Formats: sequence, C-alpha cells, structure tokens
Amino acid sequence: MASIRDVAKLAQVAPSTVSLVLNNKGYVSEASRKKVLDAIEKLNYVPNELARNLYRNSTNIIGIIVPDVAHPFFGAFIGALEIALYKYNYKIMVCSTIERENAEHEIVDMLKRQMIDGIIMGCHSLEVDLYDNVNKPIVAFDRIINNKIPIIRSDHEKGGRLAAQAMLKAGCKYPLQITGIKNSSMSAYLHHSAFKDELSRNGIEVINYEMEWNKFDMNYFKRVAVDVFEKYPHIDGVYGADMVVCACLGEARKRKLDIPKDIKFIAYDGTFITESSFYNITAIVQPINILAQKTAEMIVSLIKNENIEKEVIVPISIRYGDTC
Repeated sequence: MASIRDVAKLAQVAPSTVSLVLNNKGYVSEASRKKVLDAIEKLNYVPNELARNLYRNSTNIIGIIVPDVAHPFFGAFIGALEIALYKYNYKIMVCSTIERENAEHEIVDMLKRQMIDGIIMGCHSLEVDLYDNVNKPIVAFDRIINNKIPIIRSDHEKGGRLAAQAMLKAGCKYPLQITGIKNSSMSAYLHHSAFKDELSRNGIEVINYEMEWNKFDMNYFKRVAVDVFEKYPHIDGVYGADMVVCACLGEARKRKLDIPKDIKFIAYDGTFITESSFYNITAIVQPINILAQKTAEMIVSLIKNENIEKEVIVPISIRYGDTC
C-alpha cells in the first residue's frame, strides 16, 4: 500500500503538504494541491484512518449500550441514532448487555483507553458505580447514573397521566399495570408512578404486577400474560410496555374477551409492533427520532467540551387505537 511519503515523493512536495490537502486545512497553492491529488489517484492511495484518528486523539466512534438490540424500542432507537450521529461524522459501536456479563465493563474500558470517543448508556444495569470515576463523554439515556452524567428522557410523568386519563375516559374500573422491578435510577419507571397516582386521585385502585429484572423475550411475556389472567380474571384494563401488552392482548383473545368492551389495553413506547397486528393498540408514544437526535447532539457537544443541559426531557403523546 502506498504511504503518505510515497504520495509526497511523486508529487514532489513535503509530507506535511500532503497532510494539509488530505485534511483540507491550512494554505496549499492550487498547483501543489493538483500535484498531490494527481499522485493520490495514480498511487490509489487510501489514508490510514486509524493513524489519522490517533494523531487527532479521536476515533469518531460512539459506543451505545442497550439491554437488547432485538427489542423493538431499542432497535428503532439504535437505527435513528446511527443516522443522527452519521451527520456529525460519527460511527457507532453497539453493545447489547443481555446474557453478556462483562459487556458493559468492556465498553467503559474502551472509553478509558480512548478506543471510542464517548458512550450513550441506555442499559438497565445495576452497576452505576462503574461510571463514578470515568471523566469522559457519557450520556445517560432514560436512567440516572450520577449527578455528573447528563440524562435524556421522555416526559414519562405526562405519559403515565395520559394513559390513566384514557383509562378513566374508557370507564375502566379494575386496571392492572405491568412493571419491571422498581429502581430509583430508572427514570422510565416514573410513568408507572404517575399512572397509579392519577387513577388513585380518581378513586381507582391499580393492581401492580411486577416482572422479573431485565427480561425482554416474548416467550417470557407470554408466560406473564397467562399468569396475569389466571391471578386477576376480573381486570378490565392492562397497561405496560409494548411487548408485554401485545402478549396480554393475545391471551385475552384466546380467552374470548371482547376488546375493548370487556378489557382495555394501553401500551407504552408506541413502537411498530403496536400497529402490526389485528388491533392498532392505543399507545403512549415516545418520539424515537427526536430522542435520538437530542442524544446525538448531547454526546457530540460533550466530546467538543461544550456546555450542555444536565437533563433534557422530550415531549410525549398518546395515539388512540382500537383497544381503549
């Protein structure tokens, strides 16, 4: 492979002149620039991107940590993030922590060793102290890590209230909400608290069904759905994340329940799966593209050492369907 010195020799210029042309920086006469470009073409020279990044103390790679890339919300979020970061000339490295014990540690170690420029942390790890002494660009997505790391999230409190108000409007008397294990660092849990509080103020008691920690596969959600209807056959409303609500809706149909006459469903996230079955499920919609754009802006600003807000909250909305 041709080197930068080979290009300089053929163009009869200094290697520093070739570098200025490649990086489009500094002054280079048009005659010299043409000679360099001609030499690059003749030698089929390809710049060593790794060497250039090391010289600039940058890799142009952002690490993204999520629980499971196959999850509809995180899959869509990663896709939107990749597009948003590409516009800033960054590529992504995705780390899925599901069933990978040391995956999160490896990405943090890569950041410490300057193998990546920053981390967008969106997994459900309990090891928040892992980030305590990492003075590098990190953005927390939908969770609280510590008071130094900025967070971006949807307006979950409003989302929970919107869901509760929709249940009330639909005449729901015995609602059940399906939650993950309550964790003070998970900002997304706020919508469950708001849902319960709003209904309580209106004299409606909410049944809480708590799932196991960090479970994301549909087979598990189907087992949850069976358990819900076995334990609480009298419920007339179900509220929870997209996948588990889809599982519960399927179980309700197996039991010949009339939807929404006998039972109402509201999903939280509003990903494509809530509109891809026999029913369009009423959903609280997180604006994934806006979340991704704001997250990209935040991590790039951190890398540039610019001032940023410590918390960015993105508006949320309800999309009515056939189930409430």
